[in-house]
Amino acid sequence: MALTPQQKAALVVVSGLPARAGVGGVIVRQWNTELPRPTGALVFVDQEGGDVRAFRQLPPAQPARRTRSKADAFAAGRATGRALRRAGVRVDLAPVLDLPDGPLGEREYRSPFFGVAFARGLAAARVAACVKHFPGLGTLAVSTDNRPYVVGHVRDADLAPYRAAVEAGVPCVMVGHGVYPSLGGRRAVLEASTYRLLHDLGFSGVTITDSLSVVHGRASTWAVDAARAGADLLLFTSASDARRAIRALVPLARRGELDEHVRRVLRFKSAFD
Repeated sequence: MALTPQQKAALVVVSGLPARAGVGGVIVRQWNTELPRPTGALVFVDQEGGDVRAFRQLPPAQPARRTRSKADAFAAGRATGRALRRAGVRVDLAPVLDLPDGPLGEREYRSPFFGVAFARGLAAARVAACVKHFPGLGTLAVSTDNRPYVVGHVRDADLAPYRAAVEAGVPCVMVGHGVYPSLGGRRAVLEASTYRLLHDLGFSGVTITDSLSVVHGRASTWAVDAARAGADLLLFTSASDARRAIRALVPLARRGELDEHVRRVLRFKSAFD
């Protein structure tokens, strides 16, 4: 059955709860794990480890920085995936592949290649890893969670773990909010050159934005700009932002501008439902 423009626009949105029916996914957070989730929506969480866990009672108990080996990372990923799948979660917005000289502290592995092993562990449990924050936060002075506009630069070393993740078959990459002059004057998540760079590494899976609710009042504009730049899924931690974004995306859907994104999202959903 053919999808309507409204249905296509909703399918490319990941919404905070409570979410409207028809969204492609929902993000569950520490304070709303018990809220109802729309039927058919993929469930996403941030389950990195340590303090960054939507489900506090589930693994990994330790933050990424304390992981000592690839074997330990794989085991943690597999245990996390099994626990998340039992909780109805299909996508973990983890691991962080930013280099350990970056601004995220214990959220960063001693080696980002430990993160690739964690992603392989998730896959072994049939949960999708979504590695982040492409193209790397390593050169940013502070986290984009703490300051909305942070400038850095892209190094070959920042891209190396993403190249390894692509080779390992990671199905999802989150694009970050850092600003990199070599990619353009706007945040990476809104720059088409960011997505071209990722595809140049051989990636053919689903791209998702870091939360577009990070700056109040930009949901509609950024939804359109990110989709046109190359993002397949648009993440909003705010349900009201998600609703506004869907309305803004309907004209793109009518013109066929979302069709390729929708095809990739539907493939992704079928692989992990």
